[in-house]
Amino acid sequence: MQPKIKDVARHAGVSVTTVSRVLNGEKYVKDDLKLKVNRAIQELGYAPSHIARSLVRNKTNLIGVIVPDITSFFYATILSSIEEAASENDYSLLVCNISEDIDKEYKYLNVFQEMRVEGIIIMHEKINEEIRNLIHKMNVPVIFSSVKPIDQQFASVIVDDYKAAYDATKYLIELGHRDIAFIGGDMRDITSGQNRYSGYRNALTDYGVKIIYEHIRFGDYKVRSGYEQMQELLRAKRRPTAVFAVSDDMALGAMNCIHDQGLQVPADISVMGFDGSQLTELVRPTLTSMEQPIHEMGRVTMKALLQHISSGEFLEEDIIMEHRLAERQSCIKLEQSE
Repeated sequence: MQPKIKDVARHAGVSVTTVSRVLNGEKYVKDDLKLKVNRAIQELGYAPSHIARSLVRNKTNLIGVIVPDITSFFYATILSSIEEAASENDYSLLVCNISEDIDKEYKYLNVFQEMRVEGIIIMHEKINEEIRNLIHKMNVPVIFSSVKPIDQQFASVIVDDYKAAYDATKYLIELGHRDIAFIGGDMRDITSGQNRYSGYRNALTDYGVKIIYEHIRFGDYKVRSGYEQMQELLRAKRRPTAVFAVSDDMALGAMNCIHDQGLQVPADISVMGFDGSQLTELVRPTLTSMEQPIHEMGRVTMKALLQHISSGEFLEEDIIMEHRLAERQSCIKLEQSE
């Protein structure tokens, strides 16, 4: 059997209260008693119960994180920065990958409730009424990262997705492209679906570029989806000279498809992504992308949540972070490819 706190107290010749004070890092314990307790802990191999200590202190130092797809380069990167910031502040994460399954999310939120997490970070926006009610019932600080839910009662750390997509499309137009295809995301998503699509369409309209609906496809942000949608675009009567995909993963899929069809990026078709994940530097040619400040976004999300936890005051306004264009090798001026 695993040794208990009373076993440590007996072995050290001190009271259970003294052992508890040492474990909790309280200052008012004599050095010789600390030494006895720590020696007993080491000799017995005692490991304090996190749950038991949490109940005593009414503090778990746990943050629950809901991730829609942990295999995505974007989510893996932002999650890493969230974990770094949490660890620096002595917090641990309970990460749940829901794989776009709302039923899983409901189950994991109940787990968060049982584990008494002190805050929750959610990285997707398709929350239904049942989940929304559960979150409110839990009465713990909640913040959304990289997305903005319809429910305005929750604050988010985001970029201006509309403006970022507008600027991405404008960049391709300025390179001389007029046949600019679009591989969008889930249109049920306001942030990465509707806002990015609107940015693309409005940029074309504002700069007098005809919208070619045959060049507009929608996927699910993943590599395979980008590949499949690019296949459809290459079947169009008029081949696009540039493609804007609203995730780097889909842009990679599009690049792979173009290559498999015997064409070259960017000589035949320029490809632009969105997110600025580490993937952009790993592929060849390197991927031009409209970047979100992913690492900073994760850290800002964690900082805002911890402020919420410590102050007890809800974050009332979204935190809007700056996007930026990262030019690499996958896009060229149209006249250079002719």
